[in-house]
Amino acid sequence: MKTTLLKPEDYTRAPWKNGGGIFTDIADAHRPGTEVKNWDSLLWRFASTPIVAPGPFSHMPGIDRLQMVIGGRGLVLKAEGQEFDEREPFTTVRFTGEMEIVTELEAGPVEVVNLMARRGAAEIAVVALKEPGERSLPAGTHLVYALSGDCGIRVSGEEFLVPGGCTLKVELAEASRLAFVSGLAVLGSIRLTG
Repeated sequence: MKTTLLKPEDYTRAPWKNGGGIFTDIADAHRPGTEVKNWDSLLWRFASTPIVAPGPFSHMPGIDRLQMVIGGRGLVLKAEGQEFDEREPFTTVRFTGEMEIVTELEAGPVEVVNLMARRGAAEIAVVALKEPGERSLPAGTHLVYALSGDCGIRVSGEEFLVPGGCTLKVELAEASRLAFVSGLAVLGSIRLTG
C-alpha cells in the first residue's frame, strides 16, 4: 500500500474542455510515456468544479463519466430522451462523454466532483462516505476527498486523518478494507483494466 496526502495547493486548475468554466484537478493519470498531458492522453481524472449557470457539457468521446453534487442542490442533466437527477447532494450519476448534455439549475449554483476515465482503460466508482462503516476496496487507486472538516479513516488497519479539503490517495496492489470513522468525504475508485 502506498499513500500520498494531496493538499489543495497540490491541485491544479484548468479550463473545461469546452471553455465554459474552470475545474480543479485533484488527481489524474495519463498514458505512460506521454510527453504532452492533454485530453487525448488522459486515462482518468478526479476533479471538482462549480456549475454556476445552465449550459452544455463538454463533448468527450471515449470517456465514461461519474458525477456527484457535493455543494448546493437542484442539478438536473438533460440529454435527448433522458434526464440525470442530481437534485439531492451525494447522488452519483453515470453517463458517457459523447452524450449531448445541458445542465439545469433549479436552486442556484452547485459544486460537483467528477471522475472520468477512458473507456476500456479503467473501471471507476464514486460514493459518498457519510456514516461510519467498512467497505472492501479492490486493488487500484482510491481517493478519499475530505469535504468539510477532517475525516478519520483506516485502511489495512492503518489510521489516517485527512484534513478538510485534502485528498488521501491510496494505491493498493491487492484488495483491502477501508473503515470510515468520522467526517464527510467522497471516495473515488479507479481500477486500470486496459
